[in-house]
Amino acid sequence: MATVSLQTLCRNFDIVKDGTAPGLIHSLSPFPSPKISDISFSRRRCSTHSRSGSLQIVCSVPTSSEFARDNGVLTVKRPWKTADARLVLEDGSIWRAKSFGASGTQIGEVVFNTSLTGYQEILTDPSYAGQFVLMTNPHIGNTGVNAADEESNQCFLAGLVIRNLSNCFSNWRATESLPEYLIKRNVMGIYDVDTRAITRRLREHGSLIGVLSTDSSRSDDELLTMAHEWDIVGMDLITGVTCAQPYEWKDPTGAEWDFNVDGKNSDKLHVVAYDFGIKHNILKRLASYGCKITVVPSTWPPEEVLKLEPDGVLFSNGPGDPSAVPYAVQSVRSVLGKVPVFGICMGHQLLGQALGGQTFKMKFGHHGGNHPVRNLRSGRVEISAQNHNYAVDPATLPEGVQVTHINLNDGTCAGLAFPAMKVMSLQYHPESSPGPHDSDPSFSEFVQLMQENKL
Repeated sequence: MATVSLQTLCRNFDIVKDGTAPGLIHSLSPFPSPKISDISFSRRRCSTHSRSGSLQIVCSVPTSSEFARDNGVLTVKRPWKTADARLVLEDGSIWRAKSFGASGTQIGEVVFNTSLTGYQEILTDPSYAGQFVLMTNPHIGNTGVNAADEESNQCFLAGLVIRNLSNCFSNWRATESLPEYLIKRNVMGIYDVDTRAITRRLREHGSLIGVLSTDSSRSDDELLTMAHEWDIVGMDLITGVTCAQPYEWKDPTGAEWDFNVDGKNSDKLHVVAYDFGIKHNILKRLASYGCKITVVPSTWPPEEVLKLEPDGVLFSNGPGDPSAVPYAVQSVRSVLGKVPVFGICMGHQLLGQALGGQTFKMKFGHHGGNHPVRNLRSGRVEISAQNHNYAVDPATLPEGVQVTHINLNDGTCAGLAFPAMKVMSLQYHPESSPGPHDSDPSFSEFVQLMQENKL
């Protein structure tokens, strides 16, 4: 048993005030707060190699009967959190971590996101349904959360994996901490895990199914079996994130955030947006460009859409495998050639299939706000925000369909156009949120496409 300096202990626990130790002793209620002279301290180590242990306080003053049975010896737990969660990957690796947010057991596909900021927008992006998002930026939570940065009305992702959780937050818009936010939304999170090692594993082997659990009664083998029995491929995730009924969206980008005030359209063009998991800022950008927007569910009949006499149709972003939603492909196919269309992310993939092309699952996908894309028509390079695990195979597209953008990291198709049918699409997110605004002019291109069709 090693002696602990009383001065050091009091400084670490911030307990000394007027010769008493209320900060520590009151947390051990019920018993009176003794004078410093009445208590002695010691630390007991379990072994020379163990970090675990306990702090003992021996009081010479009487204590309550609850503590008297231990002869006045009180054990104080460590004031820091210990590992209480596991992330078990399908390759058999087990990652011990500390939990925050909700508790329980959850399963999903693990992907990594390279964004430096914008964790709240990522949390509320419906395209992450069924996935654990690992943030490669090591410091998360320092700006808290606020109501204005929501990209949907709830969190759809399976969980959040981070390296360091900020123990405080500071931002002029923040209203609560990240852990508080996740608890309210029943989302699991873990921290103090080697996110760089996991990222390297995902880059080498591809996206992996994982099981995250705070349930100590479940064995590692049981969690590994769960990971092996679950698969995200072929799963319709859009049904779980789309709206239930059509609605009109009116809110534009806030004036303090709108950087493109010169590109506004004076005509009120009517856009019908298919909600496959649409982000709020896509709708805000369209509204800022002067569009009237009607949002419809993913299963809304295309003939009902055309009855609304739209000037254009938007096929939004969304989660999962485009091949798992043939009804959405058919809806896209039914609208093609009748009005101008704009596909974003999942909408881009659905357009690729509707035009006769094929899509494939990528090794680990694109997730982040720093992906370089080249516009092949202008030669301009954009730094883009991306979130997808599938891509269109340009070799399978019919004659007349143009590849307009390519991802400069791996050469995959990042944009399409089919002028004969008034089609344009992007594999990435022109609204960003989070991310740079290099691709915002694509909304202006869509507006121009609709205006030209009206002539």
